[in-house]
Amino acid sequence: MSLTSQRQGPAVPEELPRMSLIQHLEELRKRILWSLAFTALAFFFCWDKHVEIYDFFEKPIKAILPPGAKLVFMGITDPFILYFKVSALIAVFLSSPFILYQLWRFISPGLYRRERRYVLPFIFFGTLFFLSGGAFAYKIAFPFAADFLLKMGSKFQPMLTIDRYFGLEISIILGLGLMFELPIVIFTICEIGLVTPLFLIKHFRYAVLIIFIISAILTPTPDVFNMCVFATPTLALYLLGVGAAALSQLRRRRRLAGEAASQA
Repeated sequence: MSLTSQRQGPAVPEELPRMSLIQHLEELRKRILWSLAFTALAFFFCWDKHVEIYDFFEKPIKAILPPGAKLVFMGITDPFILYFKVSALIAVFLSSPFILYQLWRFISPGLYRRERRYVLPFIFFGTLFFLSGGAFAYKIAFPFAADFLLKMGSKFQPMLTIDRYFGLEISIILGLGLMFELPIVIFTICEIGLVTPLFLIKHFRYAVLIIFIISAILTPTPDVFNMCVFATPTLALYLLGVGAAALSQLRRRRRLAGEAASQA
């Protein structure tokens, strides 16, 4: 053992701050309020562009419907509610970095100092995966599902209402956006020690089952093909999260081994 390590003595374990249940709930309330406030600000910006946002979300169905066909509404308030929903959805995507930062502020008191350095990667990759999930849903998953459903009803005259159409589209986009956060969730729970990458690989078959169940809930069609459109990228993201966590832990073990060797 070196003279330096003898002077310093044994390493003192880092003590985490303690919080009561009321303090946790108060912190959670504060983070939710900050997230809602920022999303509300983004909403007012989006509301000014609600017609353009509507046109953007209408493109997938316009590419499938016959030329000149339009969506219809049944209630007098339906257009207003529709513009509100699509503006709010875009506001959530725009606010996602700030919302992830508030989530990090909520969980960071339970992390060690070495774990808190992941704040920027957490926000960056969390936002990237969330936006990627929304883009995948908008470009691939939802058009596949809409085309399948319309072809099933090809013998009938479609009368698509705006609330049913956009309700389905919004749920798919938001659902896949959240499912694409899976690598971040896996990496985080591995870093804080709740599970290990080896445990997740050993129980991969259960992860497959859970992912397909969630995909079946999100998928608006009963066919296996559309379910696989949802499940396949999610399974790939699961393995990506496990791989990233395994590499991180391998680097940490090598670093600790190097430090131990230098102090010997």
